[in-house]
This record gives sequence, structure tokens and C-alpha cells, in this order.
Amino acid sequence: MGKSLQELVREYGLSNNLFRLQVKEDSGLLGKTIIELDIRRKYGLNILEVRRGDLSKHKFLKTITQKLADTDTQLAAGDILYVTGNFENAERFGREYRLGLLDGHTSEETNGNALDFYDIGIAEIVMMSTSSLTNHTIKEAGFRDKFNVNVLGIRRKHDYILKDLGNEHIHSGDVLLVQGTWNNIARLSREEDHWVVLGQPLDEAAKVTLDYKAPVAAAIMLLMVAMMVFDFIPVAPVTSVIIAALLMVLTGCFRNVEAAYKTINWESVVLIAAMLPMSQALEKTGVSALVSSSLAQGLGSYGPFALMAGIYFTTSLLTMFISNTATAVLLAPIALESASQIGASPVPFLFAVAVGASMCFASPFSTPPNALVMPAGQYTFIDYIKVGLPLQLAMGIVMIFVLPLLFPF
Repeated sequence: MGKSLQELVREYGLSNNLFRLQVKEDSGLLGKTIIELDIRRKYGLNILEVRRGDLSKHKFLKTITQKLADTDTQLAAGDILYVTGNFENAERFGREYRLGLLDGHTSEETNGNALDFYDIGIAEIVMMSTSSLTNHTIKEAGFRDKFNVNVLGIRRKHDYILKDLGNEHIHSGDVLLVQGTWNNIARLSREEDHWVVLGQPLDEAAKVTLDYKAPVAAAIMLLMVAMMVFDFIPVAPVTSVIIAALLMVLTGCFRNVEAAYKTINWESVVLIAAMLPMSQALEKTGVSALVSSSLAQGLGSYGPFALMAGIYFTTSLLTMFISNTATAVLLAPIALESASQIGASPVPFLFAVAVGASMCFASPFSTPPNALVMPAGQYTFIDYIKVGLPLQLAMGIVMIFVLPLLFPF
């Protein structure tokens, strides 16, 4: 079983000697590239990543870009360098180039002195005995040039090698901790002749929270709710949901469009879509109208309570087999007409249809939430009957007596 990202950080002690240096407006690093600095030889430091944010211009729609410390990466004002090494050397490097040394309680966002894995990740690979890289040094293996990843550490049996990695020879069975973009880490699994990637790095990447996008996601959600609630906004509810979903993708709340597609439960989409022709068939053949009208007309002579109870339980019964939306569409006109025939207010009858269609717990087909949890929990139809049917009956009895109190006949 693979290790989590934070477990790898702790195991290799990446945060123990991790420092963040911010490039200021008057820094001597402006316009220089990583290779020009040569800080590994001069200061004994290793730059893990360069983090670039656009926080000063867009406080709300803030973005963060993580870049590997490539040799040709050109530094700009506001960049934050994540470096590992001795504190005295990091301090001297910052002093000589007029860099701001950020302490462990301040960050460009909120996470403090820690590695984040928004765009850049880490993973372990085990070197195969058949690999042609065996007995070559890390520098000779060309991980950065060929695969665009950095080697951050080596686990050899019970020892961890974290310094002077460039000159370290690779042994068969070595476990290398590599760092790179998630796409490049995914490509490592194709080199099966050289190594085996441990765990499921991309699954771990999917668990990483893009917390700096939380305000954007919250604002989009509130916008969607506002478009659905307020009548003066001429946007249909379905359209508002589609707009919100597109904004979530366009503003980067998802890593990519592929991640957005993976969140769609296609089984539920097909299930709900297949219910629509069924409800249309019941309507076109007159089955729904016949059953509902007959029941409503037969109970109308017994008073509004009996009629409303019949409409409620008819709705509750039908919504076990077709979607709650389709059931409400079919029975709302019948409830309205039945109320007018006995001279009662249609409000409690229409609410009976709305509540009866919504409170269907005895079927996985009635509502999208029921359908969504069915494959995840590996439930069967009988499971819904066992748990949902008593609750559905109890709620029906309660609502028959409560609705007339709230909305008199």
C-alpha cells in the first residue's frame, strides 16, 4: 500500500530543513536563472520549487503557480524559493541577495512553512536490478533532463541519504524519492525496465485540497443559489447549475477538465435519464392520469383530509418507480383540479405532492441522492425497503396532519 504525501514528507524529513526565501523588488536575483545562482556549490542549498502567486493584484481571485527549480527558471519579484539545507547557509544566501527569509508562521497563503502539492508532487520509485541506471550516479542518470523530475532523497535499506545526491551511485533496490509535476510523475510508471512506482501517486494527488481556491468556490456556490432563489434573475435553475459548474472549471477549482469529468456519476445520470421516457409513457398511455384521477375522485366525497391523504400516498407510491420531478409534474395538475372540484384551497394539496415526491426513502430511483449512494454503499433495492419504507409511512402520516395546520383548506 502506498504512503500518503504527508507520510513521505515526514519520513524523509523534508520539512526539517525547509526554508522559504522571498525575492524582493530590490533583490539581486531579479532576472537571474537558477543555473546562474549555482547555490548548491556556493551555499550547499537545494531549491525544491519556485512558487509564484498573483496575490497583490487579485486578492480574491488569487492564484498560485508551482514551478520546479529548472535551470532556466528566471526569477521575478514576489517569487518564493523553497530551499533545503543548513539554516546558516540559507540566512547567508538571503542576506547576500537581499531576500526575505519567511518564518514558519507566515506564508504567501495560510499553510506556513510546509510543502504543498497543488501542481508539484512527490513519489517513491524502487530501482530494478535489471535497470541500466544501476551503478550510475544520480547526476549521470539524468532524472532532470530525461524525465523532468528531481531526486530529493534515497532510502537504502534503513538509511536515508539526503545530501550530495548528485554524486551518489544508484544501487539495485534503492528507493528514490522524486519530485515533479503530477503529469511527469505519472509518466514515470511507463519506465518499467528501470523502476517501479510505489503506491498510487495520482490518487494521492486527487486528495490534495486546493485550499487557496476555497473563496472562489464559495462565491460561485452563493452565485448559483442566488440565481435559483431570486426571481428577478432571469436564469433557469438548470442553467444556473451549468454556469456554476463551468465557472468551477474555468477558475481552476478543479485541476483539469479530466478531473471534472471523473466527478460525474454516469450511472446516476443514465438512471435518471432513463426514467424520463418511462414517465412519458405512463402519461401518454393515460395510466398515471387514470389511477390518480380515480383515486382523487373516489376520496373526494370523504372530505379534504381523505383526498389530500390519497394524493399524498399516490405521489409517494409513484415516486418509488419514476423520478420525483416527473411524479410532481404528473400529479400537480391533478391535485390542483381535485382541490377546485371540492371547493378547497389548492395550496395544501400541491404541498402534499411536493412533499410526497421529495420524501421517498423506500426506493433508490426516486431522487438523485438515493441513486448516488447506491453504488458507493453497494446497496440493493431491498435495503431501501427495509430502512426507508417505515420512515416513509411515518413521515406521510405526520405530514397529512401538519400540512392543513400550516395551510388551511
